[in-house]
Amino acid sequence: MLRTAGVVAGLSWLGGLAGCAAPRPPLKVGTVLHPACEFLFLGRETGLLQAREARLVELLYRADNMRLMEESALDAAVLSLDEFFICRPQRLDLRIVAVLGVSDGADAMMTRPGVNRPEQLRGRRIAVVDASPGMVVLEAALRAASLRQDEVMRVPVTAEQALAQFRAGGVDAVVAAEPWVSQLEALGAERVFDSTRVPDRLLSVLAVRLQSLQAQPESVRRLVAAHWGAVDQFQRDPQGACRLMAPRLRLHQEPFLGPEPSFEQLALTFRGQRLPSVAAHRALLRPGGPFDVVQQALQQRLVARRQLERVVPLQDLIDTRFLPQA
Repeated sequence: MLRTAGVVAGLSWLGGLAGCAAPRPPLKVGTVLHPACEFLFLGRETGLLQAREARLVELLYRADNMRLMEESALDAAVLSLDEFFICRPQRLDLRIVAVLGVSDGADAMMTRPGVNRPEQLRGRRIAVVDASPGMVVLEAALRAASLRQDEVMRVPVTAEQALAQFRAGGVDAVVAAEPWVSQLEALGAERVFDSTRVPDRLLSVLAVRLQSLQAQPESVRRLVAAHWGAVDQFQRDPQGACRLMAPRLRLHQEPFLGPEPSFEQLALTFRGQRLPSVAAHRALLRPGGPFDVVQQALQQRLVARRQLERVVPLQDLIDTRFLPQA
């Protein structure tokens, strides 16, 4: 219920924006229910991010995030790397100004007991929770097992549906992210493949329109600084930060949390998520660095699939001017 209300509120605000005539409106930033987004909300909660600088628009589905970017209803959005490249050909001149999180085991393929290798999934039903990151993990697992996609049966589901189908025996494996992976483990599922096997591939990036970067550079700078300020607070005092984030963290685990969730339960949302420091972030994005290698390989695959016209050079994809000083 809370999730739906947040989405409606976000969309209602977008609809009413046309009547405003503020000289410097806040940046409209699209977010989804994902751990990488939570530090922007913590920044808002603690005053690091002011309403006059950025408005966090809460959306339920990743497709809505991309659609609103394409419709020019958002200035920025938290996207997966795949989504970033899908959006760019839609006449969107976007720049990545920050990597908010890296899946380092948070996304995984979980199987029934007895199915302990991806090779054993030939002919079986695999539930895939999240279209973009989930497909990356599924494709990588199938490649590692020398299986084609047509040799398994993919079942697109929500996280809640995946748990229900796994309990009922309707699927043999589930590709999901935390905290759902931990819930599947509690049901006896086995981890047979995860994002540690595709290092630095599953990134959550903050993408901003070039026009917005040029028009409101200070707002972008404060937005990025708010994220790292909140990450620093979380790392210094995880229990205190989780208390402040509890209302939103509960949304990640709505079906299975009690009225008074423990810190350990809430913290499962961030299990397997790497939060790069500013210094690590600069190393990640340097020419020839891990991000450069990953994005070039991804672009080449998208060009081969005719989803992208050409490979775009690194300098046209990122803008590190807005990073805080290390």
